[in-house]
Amino acid sequence: MGMAAEVVDAVPIAVDGNALLRRIDLRVIPILFVVYLAAFLDRVNIANAITLGLPQDLHLDAKTNQTNVALTIFFVPYIIFEIPSNLLLRHFKPHVWLSGCVLLFGIVMICQGFVQNYSGLIATRFFLGLAEAGIFPGSFYLISFWYKREEAQQRFTVYWCSVLTASMFGGLLASAIANMDGIRGLSSWRWIFILEGIATVAVGFAAFFLVSDFPTDAKWLTEDEREWVVTRTAIGEKSDQSINARTLLHFFADVKNILAGVMYFSVVIPIYAFAYFAPTIVKTLGYSAVNTQLHTVPPTAAALALCLIMAYLSDRTGLRSPFIGFGFGLIISGLAILITVHHTFSAQYAGLCLVAMGAFSAGPIIICWYVMSLDGHVNRSVGSAWMIGFGNTGGIVATFAFLAKDAPRYHTGYSILLA
Repeated sequence: MGMAAEVVDAVPIAVDGNALLRRIDLRVIPILFVVYLAAFLDRVNIANAITLGLPQDLHLDAKTNQTNVALTIFFVPYIIFEIPSNLLLRHFKPHVWLSGCVLLFGIVMICQGFVQNYSGLIATRFFLGLAEAGIFPGSFYLISFWYKREEAQQRFTVYWCSVLTASMFGGLLASAIANMDGIRGLSSWRWIFILEGIATVAVGFAAFFLVSDFPTDAKWLTEDEREWVVTRTAIGEKSDQSINARTLLHFFADVKNILAGVMYFSVVIPIYAFAYFAPTIVKTLGYSAVNTQLHTVPPTAAALALCLIMAYLSDRTGLRSPFIGFGFGLIISGLAILITVHHTFSAQYAGLCLVAMGAFSAGPIIICWYVMSLDGHVNRSVGSAWMIGFGNTGGIVATFAFLAKDAPRYHTGYSILLA
């Protein structure tokens, strides 16, 4: 994967460190990438469905913002169950818990393709949020135990790029599925949910066999290899440590943990605003449904390239904050364009690209910076879930930032993101 840098460790074990690190890269990262690609695709494909007639077919009331409520309800169980899910992942082991979550939200996604009214949509979105709660923080929690701090950013970013791949693939897939309208008597937006749900179920079954457990439990390591991994990461992995009320109070008494959640919150709002509303915003510029889906791809591709470049430079320099600051600078620049320019497509599209590039490139660096500074199972299980759980309350803000009544300028939405 081009990430196995030279390893020099003072570990008295007869292990080829470089070869083992390459094995870890191939054994740990790719399947988690595919798992979250499926999860994020299933979460945000409703944005494509909205442009393909979902609100009209389900008779959603624009005056009461029922479409926005359907987007928001996902985050209620998703946020609440982040920490409990990480604790269950530790108890049941990652390959069992993560694969079970994937299988469940794949089934829910298929069901969403057959909903007939607003109530059915709300119910499926709620259970989708419940099933997906553990995937993102659980994966970062797991990855953090396999790598040293100075080599983690590139791995975190490769995993994070599943979000961008899902966004690009979602737009391309939706443009293709749009041509299936009427097949078997089903609208094209229903086929998006059904086909992507079936693919997710297949991923769930594969994940049971392919997802790796923590280093102390991974059966594909020899004892020497296991000791090498645990020794070099030096993070105090004690899987028998318990988490209770006193542990949680001690964790939240540290203001740095609170600030980490706030930092991630600030970047999640533009991320979800782009994920959910980029198709809607592009459509207001005068494009057909199919062309709308295709025009959401270039900003995401640009963000993907910048993500990988910044991750490489961040690990090479050992710095995090300058790259986070650069990402936020791009967000502010893009939003300034979108707020002030209203009749020039190229400028508006460039602004959209800058927002996507800034938000998606800063996100993984914030997570890596924080999670890799935590020690042991207790802090990393709670810390990763806390940061991502609290940060995702930004998703609730984002879903109500862009209301139909504000189209096409969306001044309120852009102002919220800028703030």
